[in-house]
Amino acid sequence: GKGLKKADDQGIRRASEGGWLGFTDKYWLTSLIPEQQYEFAGRYERLSRANGPILQITATSAGRVIQPGETITSENRIFSGAKEYAVLRDYEDAGIPRFEDAIDWGNILYYVTKPLFSLLYWLEHNLGTFGWAILALTVLVRLPLVPLYNQSYKSMAKMKKLAEPMKEIQERFAADPQRRQQEIMKLYQREKANPIAGCIPILLTIPVFFALYKVLYVTIEMRHSSFAFISDLSAPDPTAIGNLFGLLPWAAADVKSIPIIGLVIGIGILPILYGVTMSAIQALSPPPTDATQKMIMRFLPLIFMFVFAGFAAGLVMYWVWSNTLSL
Repeated sequence: GKGLKKADDQGIRRASEGGWLGFTDKYWLTSLIPEQQYEFAGRYERLSRANGPILQITATSAGRVIQPGETITSENRIFSGAKEYAVLRDYEDAGIPRFEDAIDWGNILYYVTKPLFSLLYWLEHNLGTFGWAILALTVLVRLPLVPLYNQSYKSMAKMKKLAEPMKEIQERFAADPQRRQQEIMKLYQREKANPIAGCIPILLTIPVFFALYKVLYVTIEMRHSSFAFISDLSAPDPTAIGNLFGLLPWAAADVKSIPIIGLVIGIGILPILYGVTMSAIQALSPPPTDATQKMIMRFLPLIFMFVFAGFAAGLVMYWVWSNTLSL
């Protein structure tokens, strides 16, 4: 429960400035909210019953003395329902501390995930759908990085020009790895090339990628949110090669469920577009000088196509649009 501070050996947690206790899963919450102006102790218990175990939460406030003729009113509240951000935020504004944090924003990416959803939520209200909001978010994320991207692309172009000289160095000093490395470093210094510069923008966008994955996964607003041919942005791409992306009368889910072969013919249009745009970006990037690395890089778009096939459609759409902007 949020707002509860200290636990003792009996599993009792005490709150001195309000708080709440509850049970929650990804989308739904049942919460007990004691009177916020009094200190209370909360406890979670697992109780055995004839029809199976049940979970119980108990909140106990400090004792109060009732004087002769005095009347005391005690008001406790219960919330049970969907974890809609606007609803939880309104309850928090009404005095229930950190109630919107019933949504699992994550521990590490909390400071990125929560503001990201607030931005998406604002964009959705202004643009009409979460689909357009995700496309607009991609542009907003990339705009501040335009100078870095420009430097990155200049560096990549320079590295591409150095591919042949590097190959010559690799062949000339094949038997002397140390000398080979020294000559490559001299080449970088002479041409003022930085092989790491091309990676910096990608490193800065990775937290946004993981935060968007979290947002798509845990927020009920994204659940069943449709856009274009996508019926649910929080679910995998609903199209498949096996039904010609909806032209044949077979359900995409049935195609995807076919053992083994379904992994291939069940891939949707968005993962394929991701593979195509990734390949196009690779074609503009300097190729690795090592033959093994070159082969691995060549197969990476294909591998990622299969990986992204199981991701939320909204997340793959974000990455396809991001790659398109890169191109």
